[in-house]
Amino acid sequence: MPLRRNPTLRQRRLGTELRKMREQAGLGGSQLARALGLNPTQVTQMESAKIGVSAERLRTVAAACSCSNQALIDALADMAVERSKCWWEEFRGALSADFIEVAEMEGHARRLITSTSTYIPGLLQTSAYASAVFSRIYPPLPAHDIDVRATFRMRRQRVVRSDGTPYRAFIHEAALRMQFGGAEVLADQLASLIADSEAPGISVRVVSFDTDTFPGSSENLTYAEGPVPELDTVHMDISHGGQFFDFQAHLESYRAIFERIDLVALSEEESRDLMRRIKTEKEDSCG
Repeated sequence: MPLRRNPTLRQRRLGTELRKMREQAGLGGSQLARALGLNPTQVTQMESAKIGVSAERLRTVAAACSCSNQALIDALADMAVERSKCWWEEFRGALSADFIEVAEMEGHARRLITSTSTYIPGLLQTSAYASAVFSRIYPPLPAHDIDVRATFRMRRQRVVRSDGTPYRAFIHEAALRMQFGGAEVLADQLASLIADSEAPGISVRVVSFDTDTFPGSSENLTYAEGPVPELDTVHMDISHGGQFFDFQAHLESYRAIFERIDLVALSEEESRDLMRRIKTEKEDSCG
């Protein structure tokens, strides 16, 4: 079987978890290979997601590593047998891996939580607002590239709209006032955001300017819950792509950050009141 040239995010995560399992057992790659009747190269290839692993072999690896976390083993076995082609694959080649992997993370999440300070979360953006966000990139993108990115963003939103994945969005007041595309686009975006905040399964809460600083206030974060806590993932959006975090120490740190944000954010109704006030301000400025 040929080696995978470009393993997906999920495939790489499965390999990472196999490596973590081996390291927690105190085994080297050669030791595990002997226990499995493989050569060390095959172990390396499994852990780097260059080759696949069956559910049966995964359970054999878990036994060799004395892993007793049955919930984690079962979740990893489910990942190992995933074969269906998901919608985001249609955009592979048209968009960079950064875009595809965010959709892949969201598509497999049991629950999503975001915190943004500079823009409305992508999962709740209008098409006009999304196009304006991509238009601000420098050097400027061709119109076709902007259209593809905005179309992809709208498709991503089905995970919380049609598919019903529970979603909590924490948005700093600065993001509610940041104008992408002008006051009219922002007013329409705020109207859409208010409607989304009342939809089942979606919670929108604002961190107002009156709030003292808090951890994570300068970062745009997504926390994606997996089937077990060990398979949670954090994505940090930065100017030139994004970073994924899955080490347990990182996950615990970001859980604490979101707990802190939850304590200081306005209630859902207070958040809607503030969004309505800002929307009225922007509508008035449009004449």
